[in-house]
Order: sequence, then C-alpha cells, then structure tokens
Amino acid sequence: MQKSKNKTTSKNLTYKDAGVNIEVGNKFAKDIKSMVTQTNRLGVMGSIGGFGGLFNLADCGYKNPILVAATDGVGTKLLIAKEVNKHDTIGIDLVAMSVNDIVVQGAEPLFFLDYFATSNLKLNIAKQIIKGITTGVKLANCALIGGETAELPDIYTNNNYDLAGFAVGAVEKNNLLPKNSLKAGDTIIALKSSGVHSNGFSLVRKILKKKNISLNQKIKGFSQKSIGAHLLTPTKIYVKSILNEHKLGNIKACAHITGGGLIDNLPRVIPNSLTAVINGKKIKPNKIFHWMKDIGNIESNEMLKTFNCGIGMCIIVESNKANQVLKNFIKQGEEASIVGKLEDKTDNKDLIIIEENKIWDK
Repeated sequence: MQKSKNKTTSKNLTYKDAGVNIEVGNKFAKDIKSMVTQTNRLGVMGSIGGFGGLFNLADCGYKNPILVAATDGVGTKLLIAKEVNKHDTIGIDLVAMSVNDIVVQGAEPLFFLDYFATSNLKLNIAKQIIKGITTGVKLANCALIGGETAELPDIYTNNNYDLAGFAVGAVEKNNLLPKNSLKAGDTIIALKSSGVHSNGFSLVRKILKKKNISLNQKIKGFSQKSIGAHLLTPTKIYVKSILNEHKLGNIKACAHITGGGLIDNLPRVIPNSLTAVINGKKIKPNKIFHWMKDIGNIESNEMLKTFNCGIGMCIIVESNKANQVLKNFIKQGEEASIVGKLEDKTDNKDLIIIEENKIWDK
C-alpha cells in the first residue's frame, strides 16, 4: 500500500504574529522627529534615534550645579482620555507632574524622556500623545531628548496604554529649595490649579460609576463643555513663573500639591518645629471640586487629602515681601492669593486649617 506523501506545512512565525509591528514603530519615530526637534534648547546634543539622549550641562552656564531628577505618570486619567477619545493633552499632564516636582526645589528642568507602552501601536493616538508631551516641555522650557515606545500585547489589552515621564533639572547648590531660613511669620501664597490635575482619578471614576454618569454629560451651571472635557483639563505647569520669582531671591520654599492634597504635601517642605496655618476662607476650589464633593457626598477632609482643591502650588516667602511677590505672580498670569502663614508648633500638628467649613461656601 502506497503511503501518503502529503506533509503538514506550518507558517514561519514573525514578531508581527506575536502582536509587535516593528515597521509601525519605525514610522512613528520618523513621524515625530520634527515635533521633538522643536523642543530643543541650550545644552541639547544630537537628535533622537541614538541609544541615549545627550545633554551638555556646561552649555547652561552652571558653576556648582546640583542635578534634580523626578519621575511620574498620569494614573487613571488615561482611562478618561481613552473613553472621551481625546489624547492630545494627556502628554502635558505627564510633563507637568515631573517638572513641577523639580521646580519646587529651585531647579530648572533641562530635559525630559517618556515611556509609552501599549497593546498595539496606533499611530494617530501615539502622535497625539507626543504632541501633548512636546507642548508640555515647551511650557517648561526643557527638551524632549528621548523616549521608549513599547508594544506589549500580552500585558495591555483593548488598545489601552500607560505613560511614564522622567525629567532632569539643575540648580546652583546655594539656590536649592527649601531654604533653612523658614520661620514663624513667613507667608504662604497659593497658585491656582487648572482643575483636578492628575491625582485622585480613581475616586473621580468611582463617583461617575456609582452615579451612572456619562463623561459626555454636561454639568449644570458649567460651560457647555462635557464632564469629560472638564476632567481632561491639563495640569498647569508652574515652571516659568516660579523660576522667575526664585531668581529674584524671594522664595523660601515651594510645595507641589499633588496626591495627598494640601494636607500631606505642604508639611513636606516645612521644618518639624513649625506649623502651616491655612485660612479656609482663602481656599477657593474650582467648580469641578464643588460638583464632585456634592454628587459624591465626600467629606471635606477627604477632598483635601485626595485633590488639590484649587491650589496647585504653595509658595512660602518672607512676610514683608509677600505683597510684592503676589503682584509679581499675578503679572506673570498666575491666579495667586495669600492663604496662610507659618507658626511655631504647639500641638504637634503639621498643618491647621482654620474655618475649614468656609472652604466650600459658594
């Protein structure tokens, strides 16, 4: 009996079969090159495409520099961007979270790198994200000198993605913040936030889900923007205004009000011997915070520990300079106000909010 000569043929597997398309990745790198080049500043060497980004610190004129580094992400605000299908501002948030952490130490952000991981690289979405990142670094006067794009189909699904940012800055050693001259009587100035920024979105999304609220809905009493559009308002970048004031020698300390809110972040820059005393009547939460508090039935203390509640930055200055510093910030386009002062610690509290019940008066 004759045996069959038919053989089972199998396809040669490729990286593309595993879910990773190198050609698309290469096209993405070429497409964004012009956007990235526009972020170049003094100190940048070479261009993207090498194994590492190059930066010459000597070109920036520092004599005794201290490098300051920060890294952060955007959290579940990414899921809001995906649901609304708007990805061109989330990169601003990514940059802001790191450069705002750098500038509070008196440092000038110099360069930024991003890490973008997704299930499958969608060029349109990816380019929107890079557009936001390049906008953010321009606002911070730093350069995007490199990054990594990773397709990880076995980790991410349904075109989900994640972002991480890494920033490096420099400051002359004698200009580091906070200064060791902080004392009772120093004034606390608040710089207004643009909205929720990039913290607390797990609670935001919990509120929306529990109340069965769509991101496309409008909020009564707000502008015509949808809830989703309000929530995607990018994090404010305070770099230029703070550095301008720091160069005048007027700033003693800064605190970036991120996760943990005013309650956890302001005490981080204050000596253990002092207490920050905030006047609740001076805290003016954005309308979005009033809406979330009311609809989610969230207690005031929980709001203050989770969200910035209208204060994106706190600046501590000598009391006799406070009014001039306030005017300077306002002239630079910041919504600034005096919200409190430092006092000698007497009851082991790092922060006291007087008349906290007045915060939410409308």
